[in-house]
Amino acid sequence: MRFLVTNDDGIESVFLHELVHALRVAGHDLYVVAPKREQSWVGAAKSRNRPVHATTADRGFGCPTWVVDGTPSDGINIAVGHLLPRTLEIDAVISGINIGLNASLGFIIASGTIAGAWEGALHGLPAIAFSQDLTHEVYENLKASADVPDDALHAILKSSAQHAARLAPELAAATLPRSFIVHNVNFPFPCHAHTAVRRTVPARVVVPGLFSPAADDGTHRLIFRLGDDLSPPEPLTDRAALTAGHISHTVLDYKKIGQ
Repeated sequence: MRFLVTNDDGIESVFLHELVHALRVAGHDLYVVAPKREQSWVGAAKSRNRPVHATTADRGFGCPTWVVDGTPSDGINIAVGHLLPRTLEIDAVISGINIGLNASLGFIIASGTIAGAWEGALHGLPAIAFSQDLTHEVYENLKASADVPDDALHAILKSSAQHAARLAPELAAATLPRSFIVHNVNFPFPCHAHTAVRRTVPARVVVPGLFSPAADDGTHRLIFRLGDDLSPPEPLTDRAALTAGHISHTVLDYKKIGQ
């Protein structure tokens, strides 16, 4: 298949590189467009008030690659409209693998990773978002090492990427064009070759108090919180599946909004 791949952690993210590598090994034709720098928690924002640069890049992917100094939504929009060959038919837009989970309503809406996939859905394409859950300690260690994973995390990431390469063509083939559907897939920590996939719904999580009180200079800073899960016992939620060690697959059907 032909996939257009993006992420919100930036072009240098090892999580993106492992996804691209796994998809290439699986034999798919890829086109990559990713932000120049991290764009986490930007949602579906587009750069309305400034021009966006898109430049060709070589990151060793073995496929056409572009870097944009904007959001994931900017990148997919520009790529589909201006960078890809006019006659090229893309089978799906893939976004990820995100550093950290994108599970529950509070996180899904804010996610730049899911927004990159959603931009593909807005262009009538099947769309898939992949994210890797991490413990707080593992995440902090990753950031302290400039996003270079240790051997244990790297092995887990490779396993998740292999799952992604297997799931991507299945989900793309099962999704009709112009369906306004995003497949949201979250990998548990740890994730292994035998880890099972479970269908889930977004957890009902409220996330209050994400910013600190004002400092002496009057500024507020983001404080990461997982929020409070208010979900009923059934059906199985994305958060519950991850806690149980399963791969969570949620179908985000945007046609149902307002119904």
